[in-house]
Amino acid sequence: MADILELKDATYTAFMEKTDAVVFMDFYSDTCGPCQTLMTYLPNLAEHYKDEDVVIAKVNSAKNPKLSSKFMVRSVPLTIVVGKDKMVKRAEVGLLGVDAYFKMIDKELKKGKGLFSKFFS
Repeated sequence: MADILELKDATYTAFMEKTDAVVFMDFYSDTCGPCQTLMTYLPNLAEHYKDEDVVIAKVNSAKNPKLSSKFMVRSVPLTIVVGKDKMVKRAEVGLLGVDAYFKMIDKELKKGKGLFSKFFS
């Protein structure tokens, strides 16, 4: 199974300097119900993109105030797609359906297809 990276205030800058991947970040809280649901989606995302240049990461917003401030986190869950150029390409607040997250990543990868395209193409 593909790994889910846990980014922290202390590790974010070094990670971003060395990666050339698209980064999908999930800002979450341990006490947020929708966040816990989204956490169940992350392994599927990581597995789906394991052979592509995509990193699936999570950030505990309460334990990482610098990152939360940098990305202006006001509500969780907050999902962000950072492109290979290190620019934020898309941000969504709240829990979406799992296919929406595939579409967010696929759009940055210029695929234009979501999870269900594998089954209905």
